[in-house]
Amino acid sequence: MRILIVEDEKNIADYVRKTFESEGFIVDVAYDGNTALDMALDQVYDAITLDIMLPGMNGYEVCKQIRAASINTPILMLTAKDGEFDEADALDIGADDFLRKPFSLVVLVARVRALIRRGGSSSGTLVTVGDLTLDSNSKVVQRAGQEIVLTPREFQLLEYLMNNPGQVLSKTQLMERIWGHGFAADENVIEVYIGYLRKKIDNPFDEPLIHTVRGRGYKIEASVK
Repeated sequence: MRILIVEDEKNIADYVRKTFESEGFIVDVAYDGNTALDMALDQVYDAITLDIMLPGMNGYEVCKQIRAASINTPILMLTAKDGEFDEADALDIGADDFLRKPFSLVVLVARVRALIRRGGSSSGTLVTVGDLTLDSNSKVVQRAGQEIVLTPREFQLLEYLMNNPGQVLSKTQLMERIWGHGFAADENVIEVYIGYLRKKIDNPFDEPLIHTVRGRGYKIEASVK
């Protein structure tokens, strides 16, 4: 199992990391909110422990952005604050559990294991285009019965295309939907990720599903036979 620990106090992060590693987890660590969000979008995790007070972007905003990206990884939020409103706010924005500092590492590991057993909270739906299927709950993508492993960003992009079959989506639309308004990156990043998807979704199969509409954008569509 792989987890992401988001904690700006490095001594605490290191202590927590060693504890989870001793329990057999693969552990990644982020020390600020922006890095945490990037890691959550680019790597599949079984759970995330997320501190609220972080440099760059606070834990509330990180959690909101993760959920806005349709990522249902269980999130346990941590805070040094004391108050029921913090807990309510955390749960309202999509966290699955809440733990106040100082906490017992035994309890933390147990709570994370419980979250992983329960999984994410989204109900999810199955979307199909031709012989390609995507389950937004389990995050499983298959084509012709063959499972295809995608990164979270790739999954988001494919999910958005498949939820709009046959519709031409511009780079601007895709950029705003997947990366968010104001994200400082060239829209050519869309071309890069479309290329990643084609290598996994189209190249191993006879019929391409992802199509470029020159000067307009991209669409996903199966040919009518």
